[in-house]
Amino acid sequence: MTAALQHKEAMVSCPQPEAAESGIEILRAGGNAVDAAVATALAQTVVDPLMCGIAGFGTAAVYMQGPGGPAAHEYFDFHAPAPFACREDMWADRLEGETRDGFGFILRGRVNDIGPQSIATPATLKGLAAMHRAHGRLPWRDVVAPAIGWATEGFFVRPGMHAFWIDEPAMGRVSNLDRLRFSDEGRALYCRADGSPKPIGTPLANPGMAGVLAQVAEEGIAPFYQGELARRMVAHVQSLGGLLSMDDLARFQVRRAAPLVGRYRDRTVTTNQPPGGGAMLLQMLNLLENFPLAGMEHNGPDYLRLLSEVMKRATTDKDRHIGDPAFVEVPLEALLSKANAAGSAEAIRAGERHRVERVNPGAPVPRDTTHLSVVDGEGNCVSMTHSLAMPSGVITPGMGFFYNGCMGVFDPRPGRAGSIQPGKSRFTSSCPSIVFGADGRPEIVLGAPGGTQIAMGVLQVLLNMIDHGMGMQEAVSAPRFSSTSNSIDVCNRIPRHVTRQLQAEGYEVLRNPYNYTIGWVHGVQIAADGRLHGGADPGRDGVAYRTRVD
Repeated sequence: MTAALQHKEAMVSCPQPEAAESGIEILRAGGNAVDAAVATALAQTVVDPLMCGIAGFGTAAVYMQGPGGPAAHEYFDFHAPAPFACREDMWADRLEGETRDGFGFILRGRVNDIGPQSIATPATLKGLAAMHRAHGRLPWRDVVAPAIGWATEGFFVRPGMHAFWIDEPAMGRVSNLDRLRFSDEGRALYCRADGSPKPIGTPLANPGMAGVLAQVAEEGIAPFYQGELARRMVAHVQSLGGLLSMDDLARFQVRRAAPLVGRYRDRTVTTNQPPGGGAMLLQMLNLLENFPLAGMEHNGPDYLRLLSEVMKRATTDKDRHIGDPAFVEVPLEALLSKANAAGSAEAIRAGERHRVERVNPGAPVPRDTTHLSVVDGEGNCVSMTHSLAMPSGVITPGMGFFYNGCMGVFDPRPGRAGSIQPGKSRFTSSCPSIVFGADGRPEIVLGAPGGTQIAMGVLQVLLNMIDHGMGMQEAVSAPRFSSTSNSIDVCNRIPRHVTRQLQAEGYEVLRNPYNYTIGWVHGVQIAADGRLHGGADPGRDGVAYRTRVD
């Protein structure tokens, strides 16, 4: 072993430098990957307040190394369920349309998009606590401390954060700026006197959230779900006309599940169960395994055409079949069948073009989510995606955090996989994943924010690494595209000679002005010699920090 490899390495990759610092601090203090992931996630809720929050939701892969093999490999799914006061048909007469990319429905009055009725049961804090209780090493107060520090001492507005705040609304959806300034506290924290967002570099602190986190650090999460904090939250939300209740908070349970496992080439791919996006990811990999991707021109016309047809088929199956398995019978065996994948591959070879059905489709919507990937010096791994969906804009006075807006993705039409039902969680494309090499050891830990584009971004990074031999950073930096509708969406770095050929064949191609888009993947690659190689998507402010943990 070379001198450079005579020590253990650990790494945190995520879109916020401050949050990555927090995770690294925990690793250097003797914490394991779960401790670092929880600390990183809590810091993210402070320093990226529209992307995620303690009143949000998430899904996390945890792999704990034991002597000679895994001591644990499981998912903690903390999807935000619809409040028990909901009814399946309560918004059926309000439907105006559906976003083109399938990430939400447009309702008259935008009741599902912003404000108190868009709030589903807050799940993130209970999920993080469950992860820590099961596998953490350091005391709970220690992993909460970095987030309290950022909320108390402050951070500043980053370029990626500011760009997101000023995103223009699409198809009548509420703008991110309107979410930011919906409440008095949101305006005071993040906006100038004229209502515009505070500019890049502006110092920010959040004393209200610092107080909530300090109480949670000392007393655990009970006050947030059953005690004084819960009563304040419910009283405020209900005073505004919201549906959240004390019963919703008290009864919510984190789901611990085995990974969904698939094979692609000579790798084992593990990802999350429904209502997460893992089944979509595995379905697309199964189909693409029937094609010699390594011999195709990367991001050439044939490559885009093939992957887009695969993406459209997986999108339709998701819309029809994938929902909360406690409410919907998800036909996983059929969706993930290698034989069915081979049949679909033959149809694509024969020139069949799939159509995705949408109700009065309009433009895509903002993607309010974040991700983290952690590997510690003992080989433990965590991949976690968490979010507010489209934030409700509601902040309870003095508490400092936004509530989720998860009701915006439920289908207002009764009788469908994604329909509203009391206590039901809606589909999310989030698919934090861990890939194992032919030797059975973890090789790739990754995931992404990006709404319906999450699975598409993760898919392309995996293909870049496995079929095209790219390293982690090159793989996440390569241009991406997507087709979750009847159009092909491309980032601005896909050459026009490629898209002109597709347009000549009758495809509608929509060019995104951003160079980096279609999910924002962050991951860690574990080399055969134990070295860690990070990838931070250039479309965000992210980093991949490495540290020694001798």
